[in-house]
Amino acid sequence: MIHTDCGMRPFDDKSVAGRQLVWEDGVLAYLFVLCVGLAAGALSGIVGTGSSIMLLPVLVYQFGPRQAVPIMAVAAAMSNIAKVIAWWREIDWRACAAYAIPGIPAASLGARTLLVLPPRIVDIALGAFFIVMIPTRRWLQASKVHIRLWQLALAGAAIGYVTGIVLSTGPLSVPAFAAFGLVKGAFLSTEAASSLALMLSKAITFQHLGALPPPAIAQGLIVGTSVMAGSFAGKAIVLRMRVETFQLILDAMLLCSGVSLLWAALV
Repeated sequence: MIHTDCGMRPFDDKSVAGRQLVWEDGVLAYLFVLCVGLAAGALSGIVGTGSSIMLLPVLVYQFGPRQAVPIMAVAAAMSNIAKVIAWWREIDWRACAAYAIPGIPAASLGARTLLVLPPRIVDIALGAFFIVMIPTRRWLQASKVHIRLWQLALAGAAIGYVTGIVLSTGPLSVPAFAAFGLVKGAFLSTEAASSLALMLSKAITFQHLGALPPPAIAQGLIVGTSVMAGSFAGKAIVLRMRVETFQLILDAMLLCSGVSLLWAALV
């Protein structure tokens, strides 16, 4: 132990080593999150959804459910910005407006609901939602429902509220826009632009209620950078993936993410 003569606290080699170990663990944790973010962004750029499903359990484990959701909101917004930029010319603005206009206030209401729920309940809700989406998404796809503009607006309001609570509703928005008749680049860009509007509404609500402090914004921007990079990379292979492969990957992600969140909440 070395003492100073200027009134400072004693210098402890062990404490320095401990801080160094904590710092190294933090760096490794961020690197892991960024790697997952890159993969999640690439998947989202290919199939139109999946970044939040894949990344959210990692953020919950690293930061806790209450902090993970605002961080993911920022990162998801950045992912959607990347897809909008990549497919800008193919956006169906009528469909985007019909979905987003009722969805924006609904997402804000859902975000307010989220902030009053206990973290354990949030974990259970997220996990259960992901698992339930597997048969729900399959049923919507198998039914081959074709919807009109006003029905897309109703879907935007309902999905917007759920987005405010559980964050990731890609498994619902994907069949909604597909049922409207959008495919490939038009589908990816329009779904991304609409979801971006909902995410911004949620982020603004978090900020207004003090649930999006500067550290959460910074963490979201860091994670979002890797997700954006992955989204741009996904465009290069968007036309190469078979539909069946996409279905299996999305279902596997939903199941793994749902089980991991429920495990974290119940154990």
